[in-house]
Amino acid sequence: MILHKITKQKLILRYINNFNKQRWVVVASYIESNLTKGENIIKKAQLTWWSQISYIVLGILLLPAMGLGLLLFIPAVINMMTTELALTNKRVIAKTGFIRRDAIELRLEKVEGVVVSQGLLGRIFNYGDVVVTGTGGIKTPIPFIAKPLEFRRVVNEYLDNPNEFN
Repeated sequence: MILHKITKQKLILRYINNFNKQRWVVVASYIESNLTKGENIIKKAQLTWWSQISYIVLGILLLPAMGLGLLLFIPAVINMMTTELALTNKRVIAKTGFIRRDAIELRLEKVEGVVVSQGLLGRIFNYGDVVVTGTGGIKTPIPFIAKPLEFRRVVNEYLDNPNEFN
């Protein structure tokens, strides 16, 4: 498998022990490992920690109760690590989930627009829902994205003038 332009943030070193062959293997994120030939990442978006506030608050409240709070931090971290959103030079890719994976890939020719929805807290803390709309009424909602207006701006600029990003 060829890994394209792997970022340091999403690399995971995994220790593998197969029949006494011990080695470290580099595992890329979903987006990096599914890039096609000649495809490059233009912009990545991150999930905001505000999306995990219920896990975090309950975890803090239950921490004194024999460490039960630590069990609530695990899903929060997994959600943060397994949600990805990126604009490439060929498509918009969104992936959520760890065991059950949902991936949506929309070719740039099919993108009609990017809608950002922010409530009061989203405006204060700079997060919101990004909905990528495609031809045929396809709507791809990605909730709790940090800096959603910046992501929308980059998508729109890239759709208007892709040569500017080379």
